[in-house]
Amino acid sequence: MRRREFITLLGGAAAAWPLAAHAQQPERMRHIGALLPAASSSLTFQQWIGQFQQELQKSGWSIGANAQIDIHWATTDSTSIRRHAAELVAARPDVILSHGGSTLGPLQQETHIVPIVFAVISDPVAAGFVESLAHPGGNTTGFMVSEYSLGGKRLELLKQIAPSVTRVAILRDPSNPTGVGEFGVLQGLAPSFGVEVVPLNVRDAAEIERAIEAFARSANSGLILTGSGFAQLHRDLIITLAARQKLPAIYFEQAFARAGGLLSYGPDYAELYRRAAGYVDRILGGEKPADLPVQAPTKYELVINLKTAKALGLAVPPTLLAIADEVIE
Repeated sequence: MRRREFITLLGGAAAAWPLAAHAQQPERMRHIGALLPAASSSLTFQQWIGQFQQELQKSGWSIGANAQIDIHWATTDSTSIRRHAAELVAARPDVILSHGGSTLGPLQQETHIVPIVFAVISDPVAAGFVESLAHPGGNTTGFMVSEYSLGGKRLELLKQIAPSVTRVAILRDPSNPTGVGEFGVLQGLAPSFGVEVVPLNVRDAAEIERAIEAFARSANSGLILTGSGFAQLHRDLIITLAARQKLPAIYFEQAFARAGGLLSYGPDYAELYRRAAGYVDRILGGEKPADLPVQAPTKYELVINLKTAKALGLAVPPTLLAIADEVIE
């Protein structure tokens, strides 16, 4: 080989070395944060976050290989949630998953830069979390479980299964905008259903017990539970008290009816977590939250527990059974 040819070949190989070295470098680890209003012992939230992780894997994100998830189990205490929100934002994740207004509010106070995807929230426009559903603006987007007007549908279903009800307690966490917003809608609709609605603001288990027992002393009473991490935390207690006090009650999520509640009406939360994973994948791929529209559930599911209806002495109308997505016998 002539000297000039050798130098040319050597130079070409040297030029290729940086490219080869770059190709062999491992893919950059992406950091996904999650702020949940629950304890790590919550089986319901564990199932939802499990669905989220499985969907991420389908999109090519392997936990521990090219992505890590930092889950903050903040419980339902507002002080704890604010502290965890600050800690999570300080860790500078690439994107944050949140659940409900109780976590989204503190996160938005901490950052206007880090992308946030909410898996579950009620009426984010009315709550001031996004500018509009089609164009969220800012650093936040995600999936809504309903508008506040869905409370009217729950009141309608409660009256169908328990037509004698004339007073309805709206059990809510006062720190969560969902309960406040739904009560406002229900106040306007209540006269058309011939009922009076009464807000029950509760902050802990003792307040739940006192409030429900006191309200149930009046005849023809019923109960609507608004969505929140607080409600999830005290699910079994609320179901037990409603049964003990003979209160017909409707819940916002299917797990309540399956655990012994009378009936539930709402979207499949696990499906919303799966769809949230799709938005997280798109943001990690370079898309901006402001360009991703807030999406609503494609279907709401009605679950009726006939065992509980029988225990309450209620005859479920055939028309209601006919439209139920699930009937527990």
